[in-house]
Amino acid sequence: MIRIGILGAARIAPRGIITPANALLGAEVVGIGARNLERAQTFAAQHSIPFAFGSYGELVARDDVDLVYVALPPSAHLEWCVKALANGKHVLVEKPFANNAQDAAEMAAAARAAGRHLLEGFHYRFHPLFERALALLRSGAIGKLRHIDAVFNATLPDTPGELRYIEALGGGALMDLGCYCMHWIRTVAGDEPTVVRAAARCGTPGVDLDIDAELAFTSGPTANLRCSMQPDDGVLFRRLRVEGDAGLLELDNPVSPHSGATLSLEGANPSLPEIVSGGDTTFQYQLRHVLEVIEGRAAPLTGGDDAIGNMRAIDSIYRAAGLKPRGLTS
Repeated sequence: MIRIGILGAARIAPRGIITPANALLGAEVVGIGARNLERAQTFAAQHSIPFAFGSYGELVARDDVDLVYVALPPSAHLEWCVKALANGKHVLVEKPFANNAQDAAEMAAAARAAGRHLLEGFHYRFHPLFERALALLRSGAIGKLRHIDAVFNATLPDTPGELRYIEALGGGALMDLGCYCMHWIRTVAGDEPTVVRAAARCGTPGVDLDIDAELAFTSGPTANLRCSMQPDDGVLFRRLRVEGDAGLLELDNPVSPHSGATLSLEGANPSLPEIVSGGDTTFQYQLRHVLEVIEGRAAPLTGGDDAIGNMRAIDSIYRAAGLKPRGLTS
């Protein structure tokens, strides 16, 4: 049994770890650590978690916790992932992995030094629909890759204390939404990009509401990344479109296919659109993968060099758009 402790009484925690752990054999959430004891106790009572702690340090020091789920703002990921790893815990950290590539490299080094696994919570990556899309692309179904287009727009209200609108906490559309787009693009290309151009629209100084970036890869393809947390039309839109010299693959809603997604293919051997809805959630597939990694039955699909590469590309987009990477002075 893998015993899980949660850092942060965050909105994502029930979907991200509690419900998946309740649904799977071999995992159990045993503790929650929050900024104060009352907050932790309230959260624990709501979700039937045995132990509640009024600090993060108390949870990561527990001997009866094997895996720590870090649901804190990106600005806190470096400190608490490193401390959890140093205390002998495996770690699943919410995306984006870190504030910046420098922090990501320190976190990856801490995992190597501790001999523990540190994975990034790109839950989409573990769903069979994305695996199916990758298999088609790698089989040459659309020929040589020419261009990748990734878009993620979602209306995120600017409410008091909302971390997405606070630069010091790691806020911004690119950090919260565009990190997915970058990961889709890099995973499909199997390569690291160069930023050709980037533009940002900001509300609060330094916090991007929209990002539009052009990328290029030495392996050939180009890419566009667009994201907005205040889209003009207010419509939730998530799409990955991959053009090849012999066809086109499009994935509508790669983020959460369990809530409805479509994979379509045009090429030499076109197929009817594959429509997915229901079944296990991406978060269930994610936790299942994490357990397999901890048990030595699978190699991690996220984290490590992959996470460093994603943050390095995000840092480069911010700089190209005239903004500072999160947590850095330039």
